[in-house]
Amino acid sequence: MKTQKKRRLDLIIGKKQIMLAGMTLVLGTAIYVNYAVNAGGGIKAAGKVDKQNIHYGDAQLVNAEKNETDDYFAKARVDRAQSRDKATETLANIMNGGDSSPEEQQQAAAEAAAMTGLIEKESKLENLIKAAGFSDCVVYLDGENANIVVKTDSGLIQTEAAQIKDILLSEVTVPADKIRIFDVDA
Repeated sequence: MKTQKKRRLDLIIGKKQIMLAGMTLVLGTAIYVNYAVNAGGGIKAAGKVDKQNIHYGDAQLVNAEKNETDDYFAKARVDRAQSRDKATETLANIMNGGDSSPEEQQQAAAEAAAMTGLIEKESKLENLIKAAGFSDCVVYLDGENANIVVKTDSGLIQTEAAQIKDILLSEVTVPADKIRIFDVDA
C-alpha cells in the first residue's frame, strides 16, 4: 500500500516537474527584472558610466597601458560569455536528460538555436559598430531588447546614437522603445 502511494507521488512530482518549475521561476524573475529595468520609452542615449566608480576587486592590472574602460569591455564580454555558457549547459542537460519528454527536448533545442543566433548577431553588430568608427562596444541581445555600450572620447551625440540604431536595425528587428544605448568615456 505504501509503495503504491509513493509511486503515485513520484509520478505527480518528478524530476521533470521540479526542473520545469524552477526554470519557470527563473524565467519569470528575468522577465520581471527586464521589465523593471526597461520601464520607460523611446531610444535614448543613457547616462555615462562613471569609470571611477567601477571596481572589479582589489587586484590591480600589471599592464599600465590598459585603462579602466578597456577593462570594462573585457569584463563585460567575459560575463556575457559565462552567463551564456551556463544557459547552454542547462539547455544541454534538458536535451540529454533521461527525464525530458520529446517536447521538452525540442523546445530546449529551439532555445539553443535561438541563443546561437543571438550570439552571432551580437558579434556581427559589434564588428559593424567598430567599423563605423567607434573604438569599442558590447552588444546585448535577448530577442526582445537590445542594449549597446559604446566607448566614446567625448560622449555620445544624437547622430552617433542614430547611426548605431541604424546598424542595429539592419541586422535585427527590435522595437525602438526596446533599444538602449550607453556610452562610456575613454
